[in-house]
Amino acid sequence: MTDKLLGILKEKYTLDALDVGDFSRLKASGMKFSVAVYRAEGLGHVSVMRARGFFGLMRMDTLMIVPDALDLPLYSYDRIYAMGNDTLIVELYDTLLGERDLSALTAVKERFAHLSERDPGEHWYDSIKLPESISKKGKKAEERDFDALATEHFCAYLGIDAPAVSDKEKKRELSARYVEGLLSEGGPSTDVFKRELGAERTAELFRKVLFGTGL
Repeated sequence: MTDKLLGILKEKYTLDALDVGDFSRLKASGMKFSVAVYRAEGLGHVSVMRARGFFGLMRMDTLMIVPDALDLPLYSYDRIYAMGNDTLIVELYDTLLGERDLSALTAVKERFAHLSERDPGEHWYDSIKLPESISKKGKKAEERDFDALATEHFCAYLGIDAPAVSDKEKKRELSARYVEGLLSEGGPSTDVFKRELGAERTAELFRKVLFGTGL
């Protein structure tokens, strides 16, 4: 699905691949990760991370957009395939400088309300996570529906009427608030990388590569 989402993104924005050095290949908790990063001209920082492990029984795909040219929310797509289960998590974080009409995202969520919900639990970042976020978990039989939901939601996100960022430093600070919170308070993937790479290298991965807030 990350390839499909990238394809949709390329139809709207020019993507320039960035060099991430030895962060392009990582290993952690029995998983092998590949990382690619792009600059979407007129939008912001885009990163894609794919993970495979446990003899192919587990796959994880992530796509994140950290807008710094348009005043959109920070976007994070995660898809996990494991033990016959399909988990779709799309989280939107309030890094907005002004009010935005997100009703198109709500409409997509409502159209797919029949799909199995996943309890996201409670986290430190709940106060900045937008209600237009998605959390679903089902079986492989629901994969096509999950794909359709992810695609429509992504297109609705890219279709939000958003102005150019008026205060780039403030916008960066709002995105950095989330990233620094992950590093200090933790998160599922953050904790995995900290155990394997250590705190300093994980901070470099997050700030410079995955989110682009520390460049």
